[in-house]
Formats: sequence, C-alpha cells, structure tokens
Amino acid sequence: MTPETNVADATTELAPRKGLRGHPWLTLLTVAIGVMMVALDGTIVAIANPAIQKDLGASLADVQWITNAYLLALAVVLITAGKLGDRFGYRLVFLIGTTGFAASSGLIALSGNVSAVIGLRVLQGLCGALLMPSALGLLRATFPAEKLNMALGLWSMVIGASTAGGPIVGGLLVEHVNWQSVFYINVPVGALAVVLSLFFLADPRSKNAPRSFDLLGIALLSGGMFCLIWALIKVPDWHWGSTRTLAFLGGALLCFVFFVLWQTRVREPLLPLRLFRSVPLSAGTVLMVLMAFAFMGGIFYVTFYLQNVHGMSPVNAGLHLLPLTGMMIVASPLAGAAITRFGPRIPLVLGMVCTAAACFGMSTLKTDTGTPLVSLWFALFGLGLAPVLVGATDVIVGNAPLEHAGLAGGLQQGAMQVGGSLGTAVLGAVVASRVSHLLPGRWAAAGLPPQPPEIMDKGAKVTELGVAPVPPHTPAPVAATITDVAHHTFVSAMSTSFFVAGWVAVGAALVALLTKRGEHAAVAPGGHI
Repeated sequence: MTPETNVADATTELAPRKGLRGHPWLTLLTVAIGVMMVALDGTIVAIANPAIQKDLGASLADVQWITNAYLLALAVVLITAGKLGDRFGYRLVFLIGTTGFAASSGLIALSGNVSAVIGLRVLQGLCGALLMPSALGLLRATFPAEKLNMALGLWSMVIGASTAGGPIVGGLLVEHVNWQSVFYINVPVGALAVVLSLFFLADPRSKNAPRSFDLLGIALLSGGMFCLIWALIKVPDWHWGSTRTLAFLGGALLCFVFFVLWQTRVREPLLPLRLFRSVPLSAGTVLMVLMAFAFMGGIFYVTFYLQNVHGMSPVNAGLHLLPLTGMMIVASPLAGAAITRFGPRIPLVLGMVCTAAACFGMSTLKTDTGTPLVSLWFALFGLGLAPVLVGATDVIVGNAPLEHAGLAGGLQQGAMQVGGSLGTAVLGAVVASRVSHLLPGRWAAAGLPPQPPEIMDKGAKVTELGVAPVPPHTPAPVAATITDVAHHTFVSAMSTSFFVAGWVAVGAALVALLTKRGEHAAVAPGGHI
C-alpha cells in the first residue's frame, strides 16, 4: 500500500459509512469534546486544591495525592489503553472512557472526605487514559490521509486551549461557585460527548487487529511506568541521590528490560518492537518526550513567577497565559495545513527552534519584567508548540499500521507524560540547586542577620516557589529586603532552568530532522513497518 493510500478507503470494507455515522468532521467534533474535558481537568483542579484542603480538612500530603493519583493512573495505563482500543474497537473504549470520566467527576463533587476524592481521582485518570488514545485512533481511521493533519491541528488546538484555559475557568468557578463545580462541569460535557458518540462515531476495525492480550507485558510495562513516574513525582522530597529514588528508578529499569525481552518472545506483544524499526516513528516519540520536557518543565515555574513574584491572582495569572493559548489556537490548524503540503520535517524543526528561542527569551526575565515582553515569549512558545503537537502526532500515529493506531496514540500520549514529568523533576532539581547555592550569599550581602543552616534550608524550600521566607512579626524594612532577596534568587534559578530547557529544545530540533510524513498504511506488508 502506498503512502498516498486513503485510510478511509482502506477501512471502508471493514466499517462502511452510513449517513452521518463515521463522518470525519463530526467524528472530530465528538472526540474533541471528550478530549477537551480531559485536557481541561489537567490544569483546572490545581486551582481548586486550596479550597478542597480547607473544606475537607486535608493535609498537604493529601492535596498532593489529589494531583499525583490522577497523573499516575493516567501515565501508567496510556499505552495499555491504546492497545485496548486496537483490540476491542476505538468507539467502545472511547465511550467507556468518556462515561467513566464524567461519572467519576460527578462522584468527586459529591464526596465528603479526601480519601474518596483521591480514590476517584485514580478512576478519573484511568478513564482519561482510555479516552485519549482512542480519540487519536478514531481520527486516524476516519480521516483521509490528505486531511488528517488538518484534523490533528484542530485536535491539538482544543488540547492547547483547554489546558491553558483550565486556570482561568477553575479560578472563576472556585471564586464564584465552589470547588465542587470544577468537577461538576465535566458531567454535562461528558454526557454531550457520549450522546454524540452514539450517533456519529463509527467502529473501524482492522482485519489485522490483535486477538489476544499480553497480560505479563501489561504488568511489566505498567510496573515500570509506575516506578518511573512515582520517582519523578517524589524527587523534590526524596532528592535524586536518595535510596528511595534510586530504588524506584532501578525498579523501573528492571521492569523495562524484562518487558523488552518478553516482547521479543510473545506471539502478540503489547508493544511490537518492530514498530521502532521505523526511524520516523522512533524520532517522533523522542521528539514528543523532549518537547514536553522543555515546555512543561519550563512553564511549570512561570505560574509561580506570575503569582508569587508579581503578586497576581490565579485568574489573572491564567489571563497572562492567553498569548500562548491564542497563538496555539491560531497556529495549530495552519500547522496542519503546512504539514499536509510540505511534510512534517520543516515545520517540526522550525517549531522546536521557536520553542528554543522562547525558552532562551524566558531565561532573560527579571523580577520587574513587564507584561508585553512576557506575552511576547508566551506567544512564541505557542507558535513553536503548535506544529510540534500536530507534526509529532502525525509522525507517530501515521507511521504505525492501522491495527496499531490506538497503541500509537497511547505511545504519543505516554511520551508526553514521561517528558513532562521528567522535565518538571530535572528542571526542579536545577532550580533547587541554584536557590541553595545563591540564597546564602545574597542573604549575607543584603546585610540580613545570619540564620542557622536548618532555617536557611527551610527558607530555600519556599524560595524555590518564589515565596519570600519572611518570619511573622518581621519589621517592614527587613521583610522588604528578604522579599527582594528571595524573588531575585528565585528568578535567577528559574532563568537557569529555562536556559537548560532551551538547549533540550535545540536537541529536539535536531531529532526532528529524522522525521518524515506518515505512511498511513492500513496494513504493513508482512506485518512490519
């Protein structure tokens, strides 16, 4: 089958379109509503955490678990969830994921204790993992090859807008309604997605779809992903050289090694290693990891910069991210059109160059940098990310056989989760190291009274988030000096992290040179790429 083969034609004999069912643009509308719900939830809940803590009497550890439980469940099962779509059909898995996500959201809002919230957040993450790869599988199987990139552009636009809009929507709901409304909002959105799914989604299947399930492969991959993501989440508390961090990272490595060995022996592996014989697919996966590392790891500290250094409210800080969101909304469909016409390589390279430039630009921020310059770098971020989200998704999903489209979607989403977690952990370590190195000297240079090492360590911990370690009842002039020292130290450390992120983006631009247009083959000759 040639690269120009129409995917819809390749699957017509398997699932002929009748009326509006299976219509490409109605399919996109349906999956976009479901994906919007998950992407919005990724950032909207962070705004509600303080209100949940106060209302339910939760500890700081409980609040951390509200976020971490969701992220762990989502990241651990993404690839397995993609395989479920390949095995049982993308429509069914998408429906289960959407229904479960909406139902668990409603139950969280009705919960009266933090343990129930944490448990239901795990369920919410599992359902989100079912939903996302199946959405990509449906788009891959429904859209003709010449229109797939445009669909992926609109899909990426929805994800970008929802992710960036989360803090704004969450802030308004918490401020004017209550924290429960942050979860209740998913119920009508999910119900709409389910109704549209029943009417408009087809059930495309490949004749070469897997017939069995690799249970040991699932156990090994899930165990490895859990150990890796958990270690990255806990690094700020445990530190990189601690026994616990090394034990979990070692456990992840062992699981992954045994997983690879097992995949070469089992008849129908969970993740066929022959997929990675495709250099473009492998490059796209690495590119997704590096992009998420640079973007999510770098942008993590911007919210602290806006709120704790510039004193903005969460809603106002979210509004300052609108240049990034707006540029992604505008640039994603244009990127899809450009990739369709010119192929992914040039847009991907240019996108990562723009992302690198944005990172290096953000590394020049000062404590008093004005909104126009910050907005410029945010807009450049959005301009760079748009073609990467579209192009890397096309390279990964488009270079996999149709019978592995869901698996490829899970691989794409999993790469983003690993890259984001790795970026946050590594750049967090960079910030912590710089703060610990700079704070004592700047403290002394400002003429502040010496403090015992344990007090300085506690001060460094809060300074890492842009918060000034001002003790209660401190005279105003001294408090102002401490605040000035802490803010300058934090911004210096943040600048270093963005500088590192910039060079990671440069590396990603080089990786992008290895990509090429997806084959869009429904069935690979001989079962190979």
